[in-house]
Amino acid sequence: PDPRVGLAQQRTRLAKFRTRLALDRTALAWIRTALTMATFGFGTVGFFRSLRAASPTPDAIQLHQAAIRFGVGLVVLGIGSIVLAGVSQWRALRRLERDEVPESAQWPLSLTASLLLAILGAAALGSLLMR
Repeated sequence: PDPRVGLAQQRTRLAKFRTRLALDRTALAWIRTALTMATFGFGTVGFFRSLRAASPTPDAIQLHQAAIRFGVGLVVLGIGSIVLAGVSQWRALRRLERDEVPESAQWPLSLTASLLLAILGAAALGSLLMR
């Protein structure tokens, strides 16, 4: 038997293994990012809650209500990112197991998250400027 065939098969298995590890790193990065968004959302609500408790003026109450909307938006965005990252990971691993090449999405999760964060930030800014 030709020794190059065995070597090619080994390289293919190693390439598949490296791809699986890269997919895992990407999924873990999304989990870290999503947890950071959710944590920031909870922190924002807590910070403005303490401001409201220290000075229960109408402005502080309005700020707290806006912070709740912003914080909930970040938590929802974080949860959605984790779910979408999990689905993306599962689909890519399935394709890899079928010896197909995993494909990137036409509309990547990073672009979606960036766009939603920009919208959430603009809404928060608009809410602050409208007071």
